[in-house]
Amino acid sequence: MHSFHRYAAAVVTVACLVAPAIAQERANKEEATTMANAAFEHIKKVGTEKAYKDFTTDKAAWTKKDLYVMVYDSKGVALAHGGNDKLVGKDMSAVKDPNGKPVIGGLLQKATSGGGWYDYDWPDPISKKMMGKSTYAIKQPNGEGFIGVGIYR
Repeated sequence: MHSFHRYAAAVVTVACLVAPAIAQERANKEEATTMANAAFEHIKKVGTEKAYKDFTTDKAAWTKKDLYVMVYDSKGVALAHGGNDKLVGKDMSAVKDPNGKPVIGGLLQKATSGGGWYDYDWPDPISKKMMGKSTYAIKQPNGEGFIGVGIYR
């Protein structure tokens, strides 16, 4: 029985040490806004083809904490996705969160109406649980579609 208590104590200790480390990996709205604006400037500087490839594959430059860049066209097709490269080229226009709220359509609408934050629920890649997410969406430099960077709330 003593070994069980030691094991349980060890598990609790590890959980207490790991949980704050995970929490520290969460980004905030300012960091997300900064990354979205940097992505906008990167597209202007290197062009869409190179920028989209960079956002999707260059994790060292375009993934910070739990942030990544996603870019969609005006029809809801993923042009770049730092969180899941398998989405690139897919039409995501019909995707809704568990509450029926349109995700890509809502982000596109937010970007085309001046940009800003859009809230919805999305699976957290760390905990795998459904969580509130806020994504900062702005129009691309060419006015086509949007650039988005989101945080978990």
